[in-house]
Amino acid sequence: MRGVLMHAPGDFRVEEREDPKILKPTDAVIRLAATCVCGSDLWPYRGAEPFDANAPIGHEYVGIVEEIGSDVSSLEPGQFVVGGFSASDNTCEICRAGYQTACVQREWMNPMGAQAERLRVPLADGTLVATPGLPDDDLIPSLLTASDVLATGWFAAVAAQAGAGKTVAVVGDGAVGLLGVLAAKQLGAERIIAMSRHESRQKLALDFGATDLVTERGDDGVRQIKELTGGFGAHSVIEAVGTQESMLQAIRSTRPGGHVGYVGVAHDVSLDGQELFFSHAHLHGGPAPVREYLPHLIDLIWNRQIDPGKVFDLTLPLEQAPDAYRAMDTRQAIKVLLRP
Repeated sequence: MRGVLMHAPGDFRVEEREDPKILKPTDAVIRLAATCVCGSDLWPYRGAEPFDANAPIGHEYVGIVEEIGSDVSSLEPGQFVVGGFSASDNTCEICRAGYQTACVQREWMNPMGAQAERLRVPLADGTLVATPGLPDDDLIPSLLTASDVLATGWFAAVAAQAGAGKTVAVVGDGAVGLLGVLAAKQLGAERIIAMSRHESRQKLALDFGATDLVTERGDDGVRQIKELTGGFGAHSVIEAVGTQESMLQAIRSTRPGGHVGYVGVAHDVSLDGQELFFSHAHLHGGPAPVREYLPHLIDLIWNRQIDPGKVFDLTLPLEQAPDAYRAMDTRQAIKVLLRP
């Protein structure tokens, strides 16, 4: 089959890869209907994360079940499924508490390489969720967002305790931040402040439910948030970048007693204990437990109550994955969908 392999920073290629096989009785193999490039994939692409040469990549996926292991009981070939960026049994004590990305049997999907034609999914019963039927083609992009960016934005909004009567600020205007706006809106937030300086992303943020836009960053951005909130700061802040600047901007934009939901994969982030102590800010986040939210998000998408697939502003065939990486790296695209 064809799939993306990482050779060196900036050198990701689509090449022949070995077809996935059932290795354990709890596995499934799916034929991918769509996959995509994640913002977090840009860290290794830019050389900010180490990787083994010729390693596969990709962790967002939807498709048709082709094979199942002998112990898989909840799925059958022919079903259309959505899975998260980590595999989980969904039965251990941690999973039952709603944190499937910390499952005692967790396996990350990136090493499986979802930017390909087919994919082996471990712990299939606990990882994959079938849709009510075969989806219309126009629903596939939205279902694909549920595999990561929508569920991650949703978890960020939940962690930030976005809800009725709350003002939510969103730091980061990538796909996760934009879908954090959508999630905050769905959770009933009264006011949503999107921090973005890019016109196309601002437009999408407003479409997803943002009520205000702030173009400044850092301390200037914090001052704008404070001015918009009577000097107090936001009740809820979503941090969707993962840098030192974005994390400090999020904490400093939060009112005393407020909540920060952080889901940007942290790179070189360190916090000053005394500043955090006196901020009275609650911090909660980490890798989003996609499996916890998949049934609800699939239902919202299936019934066309939300349209998160609009976050894909470029669609390319899998063979043009290197172009997808370049487009996202240069911010010519928010998020690129790949069709195997």
